[in-house]
Amino acid sequence: MYHPDGLGLLGLSWLGYFVLHSWLASLGLKRRVARRWPAFMPFYRLAFNLIAVILLLPILVLTYSLPGPEIWRWQGWSAWLANGASLLAVAGVLLSSGGYDMREFIGIRQWQNGTRSVEDQESFHLSTFHRFVRHPWYFCALVLIWSRDMTAATLLSSALLTLYFAIGSRLEEQKLIAYHGEIYRRYMERVAGLLPLPWKYLSRTDAENLLKSQQARTPPAGS
Repeated sequence: MYHPDGLGLLGLSWLGYFVLHSWLASLGLKRRVARRWPAFMPFYRLAFNLIAVILLLPILVLTYSLPGPEIWRWQGWSAWLANGASLLAVAGVLLSSGGYDMREFIGIRQWQNGTRSVEDQESFHLSTFHRFVRHPWYFCALVLIWSRDMTAATLLSSALLTLYFAIGSRLEEQKLIAYHGEIYRRYMERVAGLLPLPWKYLSRTDAENLLKSQQARTPPAGS
């Protein structure tokens, strides 16, 4: 028999993880660390990612170890569609990785260069995936988690993750506006956030013009 305390523990674990993850990613905390322990800043991103992975693993183990009947299972042709969607989502993550500086995302570049800056160093650019949705990885993650069979535990985890992606993407975009300014505001107006919408995307020409407008507004070095 499934005990409801397990779901309560799972929900609290996710909420605690989300709060800690958002706090560690916040500009406010980064600025405090930079002021008090500037020598640690080159390692901050690496430490952040390591903590995120280590704390995530026991929550995933709890999610898939809790007993309970299945709420729904994809069967027949729907299973083919669901599994196909999952494979496309994984492929989307791998392919869209080319639109990021993965060495900076992981934190290797900051560590090697001794970067102490609080702000991300990667300049604003648009990959093919970013022309259609502002957060390709979040979109692919949503497809992946909702194309799986569901128990009460996995349904709760999927619902909470979806809520966190919605809230977390907004928090992340506040930082991106702080980093990139008006160009990112204009990008947000033109492209959908988490789910691609057929009327909100940038053509290749539109993306090139947006980037050119940023270059035209950026003063030359030393000016």
